[in-house]
Amino acid sequence: MGILQPIFWVVILLGIMILVHEAGHFWAALAVGVKVETFSIGFGPRLFGFSRAGTDFRISAIPFGGYVRMLGEQPGDEKAADPRSFQAKARWQRAIVIIAGPFMNVMLALALVTGLYMYGFPKEVPSSDAVISSIQPNSPAATAGLQPGDRIIQLGSKDDPSWQDVLTQEALNANHALPITINRNGQKLHLSVTPRMDPKEGIGEAGWRGDVQVGEVLPKSPAQAAGLATGDLLISVNGQPIESALTVQQAIVHSAGKPVELEILRDNRMQTLSVTPTPTTNPKLPWHIGIAFKMPIQMVKLDFLPAVAESIRFNEENATMIFQVLGSILERRVSPKTLAGPIQIAHMSSEAAQQGASSFLGLMAIVSLNLAIFNLLPIPILDGGTLLLLIIEMLLQREVSMQVKETVFKLGFVFLMMIVVFVIYNDISRILTNS
Repeated sequence: MGILQPIFWVVILLGIMILVHEAGHFWAALAVGVKVETFSIGFGPRLFGFSRAGTDFRISAIPFGGYVRMLGEQPGDEKAADPRSFQAKARWQRAIVIIAGPFMNVMLALALVTGLYMYGFPKEVPSSDAVISSIQPNSPAATAGLQPGDRIIQLGSKDDPSWQDVLTQEALNANHALPITINRNGQKLHLSVTPRMDPKEGIGEAGWRGDVQVGEVLPKSPAQAAGLATGDLLISVNGQPIESALTVQQAIVHSAGKPVELEILRDNRMQTLSVTPTPTTNPKLPWHIGIAFKMPIQMVKLDFLPAVAESIRFNEENATMIFQVLGSILERRVSPKTLAGPIQIAHMSSEAAQQGASSFLGLMAIVSLNLAIFNLLPIPILDGGTLLLLIIEMLLQREVSMQVKETVFKLGFVFLMMIVVFVIYNDISRILTNS
């Protein structure tokens, strides 16, 4: 399908989220007695639709967006005096209508993740181990004096971080020093590492790799005979730092049956074991030592209430991450090039759809939460900007002048268009860089 496939999936993804968002505004407007004139999926010329109860439900030509047009919605509208108009309602009622759209996007994210956990969803396996398995030469980690086998016991203000915690702090703190405490062979050391800005991704990069851990040792295998045990952290193989499980597998295959030297970390002590691979009937992996690697995630299937609780935790973590990224961008710890636009979202939608319904719905939940938070930012023309103006009027106990409102609206529109142009530029830059 070529370019049509990403377009198809992003229209489905955004279409559902926009429908849910505008439905929130629509239902809230009806609940407080506001007449809705138009419910549109998309902008621009009307393609087709139907009318019911005085509302024109339509599909418009430009699919990236949507709107609900209410009677007397804009200040100064000649219909604003109608008791069914938006402007005729109390400010708290108008606030409910405004909040309802983002609220529905949050509810969509919660519902989707709840359903996925009830069906079966990957969850990170809790772990307090953050052991460095390898370090790139001349990297910030190398400059800081870190070594393979070091166990990170504190990073910034986080005690006993998981490896995911380490990756998050690394990404969000480019060009800013992070205090780090490590355990090296039982000795506690206090160091500082300053992740550098990755020119391609726009995030911090320290040049370290996480632990590769033995999850299972098969009975009567070469690994068991050599003394390997479940939970051992693999540091190097034949003197080569282990960056991933693939590094170990390739070393075993290339050994052609000759012994391989594995450096491991067990109970904070480094050990070196010699393991002799044995042949298999698998042509892709003709040699093995009889171990399985511990996976950082597991599939879980929950009942309704535990699934709801897990969905709340999942979305809370993602919402926190969104604000952390926005804060890091403002503090110049993360480049604005990390922001994704419609082209990147289309690419992600297509990839997620190819991976299956769970991946696509998981992406939809994350994007829906992002949409809710973005809409609540205090930017004029967005829901958050309109809500802020209402709050100001509540505090002043009077209407803000039409001139001020029109000026703020125009500035907000220009700012929003600048963001749109910028994220599309980011998307095109990614395509050109990866091509």
